[in-house]
Amino acid sequence: MENFLKVLFSKRMLINLFLGFSSGLPLLLTLTALQAWMKDEGVNLKTIGMVSLIGLPYTLKFLWSPLFDRFVLPVCGLGRRRSWMLVVQILLGLSIAAMAFARPKEDPLTVVILAIIVTFFSASQDIVLDAYRREILSDEELGLGSSIFVNGYRVAMLLASSGALILADNLKSWPTVYVIMGFFMLVGIITTLFADEPEINAPPPKTLQEAVVGPFLDYFKRDYALWILAFILFYKLGDTLASAMSTPFYMDIGFTKSQIGYVVKTFGIGSMLLGTFVGGGLILRLGIYRSLWVFGILQMISILPFSYLANAGAVITLLMVMVVIENFCFGMGTAAFVALMGSMTNRRFTATQYALLSSLMGIPRVILSAPMGKVAELSGWSLYFIICAATAIPGLLILLKVKNCIASSTDDSSV
Repeated sequence: MENFLKVLFSKRMLINLFLGFSSGLPLLLTLTALQAWMKDEGVNLKTIGMVSLIGLPYTLKFLWSPLFDRFVLPVCGLGRRRSWMLVVQILLGLSIAAMAFARPKEDPLTVVILAIIVTFFSASQDIVLDAYRREILSDEELGLGSSIFVNGYRVAMLLASSGALILADNLKSWPTVYVIMGFFMLVGIITTLFADEPEINAPPPKTLQEAVVGPFLDYFKRDYALWILAFILFYKLGDTLASAMSTPFYMDIGFTKSQIGYVVKTFGIGSMLLGTFVGGGLILRLGIYRSLWVFGILQMISILPFSYLANAGAVITLLMVMVVIENFCFGMGTAAFVALMGSMTNRRFTATQYALLSSLMGIPRVILSAPMGKVAELSGWSLYFIICAATAIPGLLILLKVKNCIASSTDDSSV
């Protein structure tokens, strides 16, 4: 317990909390908040649909990630990671504030272009922050550090969604909201200035070619490379597929939009933050491998009660209990999952390899979730959630296969 508290209140963990905030702030400013702004301006739904293109840089970030491994910017002697962090955060804050000068109704294309610039710098910040987190934390601290980072991320998402909507409602000015949100990037900028540069014994890539090719050669020469990629695809598949159709499910069985918003946003996000934090603490005791097993099984089991809710109908107390349990387990699983991805990277190529793995992590959400509406339509809601729970099984089976791989990459005594 004493060791846990010492790690929890260390400078490294505080830095991770604030950097997580900096990472989470831009995402919903280019989704929820932007859609609300365009709707207020009377932009038609077809044009608002263009907003879906804005997230493209998040899925393609591995393409330019080698630049962050190869080059060090000459910025106040901050080092390889912090020099990039500072420059990208400043550009990100300016680009968010620049959206205040856009006019969604008169020139929606310019709004979309500006938003894509924001997501480009946001994805770039994610690349370097993920690399920094991996390099500043020991293998034992990865679980707790990742969970604290994710919690900071979630708090910023609340600010950028609910906070932005409340500000817009009171200020009656979306441009002012975006200027204010741009200033919130000072949290990340100040944190970067006070943070420590990671100590890396392995030399960085000497050429751009080595920075581009080296990470892939290094990763795929490992015996377990493809199995780890398969694990990343399948481990959280059940949760992802269940979440993809959760709102239509709630509405279908009789819950109102207000009930959904209150329960899911308040109870759901709160329990997810708690689950992520608890999961990070447990990883210190259990190790990454054992945590992946325990949290993975809990994730799978937490989906099944929604099958019962489908038959019980709109019982608000049941919804509260199930949302709390499911999000708590989701948070724990996320903590172990993010820690594993960090442990799989070579410190010479952290930015590129982590960008590759995290891009792969988004495939189930973007692609595999697409046909689930049809599955729910054919199966009915009760069977649908049983199917979602069953899709978690392959990930757990693959975990058996990669046991030795995780042991060699993490020095995990729990394996």
